[in-house]
Amino acid sequence: MNFIRAAVLLVGSAAAVAAADGIVLKDAGGKVRVEIGGELFTEYHYQDVARPYLYPLIGPGGVGMTRNWPMQQTTNETTDHVHHKGLWYAHGNVNGVDCWSEQKAFGKTLHEKFLALGEGVIRERCKWVDHDGKPLCSDERTIRFQAHSAVRVVDFEITLIASEGPVTFGDTKEGSMAIRLPATMSVKGKGAQGHIVTSAGQRDVAAWGTAAGWVDYSGPVEGKVLGVAIFDAPQNPRHPTTWHVRDYGLFAANPFGLHDFDKTKPKGAGDLKLAAGERATFGYRFVFHVGDEKAGQVAELYREFVAGQGAK
Repeated sequence: MNFIRAAVLLVGSAAAVAAADGIVLKDAGGKVRVEIGGELFTEYHYQDVARPYLYPLIGPGGVGMTRNWPMQQTTNETTDHVHHKGLWYAHGNVNGVDCWSEQKAFGKTLHEKFLALGEGVIRERCKWVDHDGKPLCSDERTIRFQAHSAVRVVDFEITLIASEGPVTFGDTKEGSMAIRLPATMSVKGKGAQGHIVTSAGQRDVAAWGTAAGWVDYSGPVEGKVLGVAIFDAPQNPRHPTTWHVRDYGLFAANPFGLHDFDKTKPKGAGDLKLAAGERATFGYRFVFHVGDEKAGQVAELYREFVAGQGAK
C-alpha cells in the first residue's frame, strides 16, 4: 500500500501554512525522542514495555494531548485501564491470546530492530509473543512525523505478518490503533467537556462501534480547545473501519470487532485470518489540531488525504 509515502496534503485549506523547523529523532536507548524545532513532540518507548507506544504527544500550542497516567502520577486524572498508554497498536485476541491488556497471562509486542531511523521516520520490526514468550506473529511498522503551525501529524502504517504460521486476529472490541486522551477531552466523567464526531454523522456515545472514514475527538485541554482526528486509509482492509471510541477518552480504530460491536452479526464475523507467510497492511493518520472538527477542517483534510492516496 505504501500509505506512509503520501505527503501531507494541506494545500488549499486553512491549514496550508509554512512547515515548522525540521524534525529530529534521537535514540536515547529504550526510547526515541522526536523533536520539532528543538522542542519535544513525542517519545517512542520501545524497550521494557508490554508494547511500544508514543508518549507524550504535544499538540499545537505546546499542550499535551494524551493522558499522563500511568506514565506520570498527576492530579485530576483517571486511573483506569493501565494498558492505555499514549498512542499504540495492539489487539485483544491473537490466536486466542490477549495482546491488548496488561492483565494476567497477557501477550506482548517486543521490539526486534529498527529498519530505519531518521528524517522524521521510524521503521521497526516487532515480534508478538504470548505470556510464555512463544512467538505468535510479527509486524513491520512505519511511523512518520510531520508538523505545521496549525496541525501536527503522525502517520502510522503497520503490516501484520503471519511469520510463525497461520494467525487469526479475532473478533473483539479490544483493539487496535489507539490513543488515550486527557480526561477533560472526554464526553462523560468529572470535568469532561469533549465531543466525538464521525464522518458518518454519529456523535458522542452513538459513535461507538459504528463505521466511518474518520472520527474526531475534541475538547478543552489546559484552557484550549483542541482535537485529534484519526483517518482510516481507503486502502485498508474493511474500510471504512469500525471504531472503539469511548466516552471516557479511549479513541481507537478497530476493524476486527464486528460481532462485539453488532450482536446481530455472527460470532467471529470480524476474524482476520492470515495463512502462513501472509501479510495485511493497515494505515492511519492522526491529526492534532486546534478547535473542534469544523475549526480544524477535518472533513477537508480527510478529502485531501484520500486524494493523496490515489495520487501516489
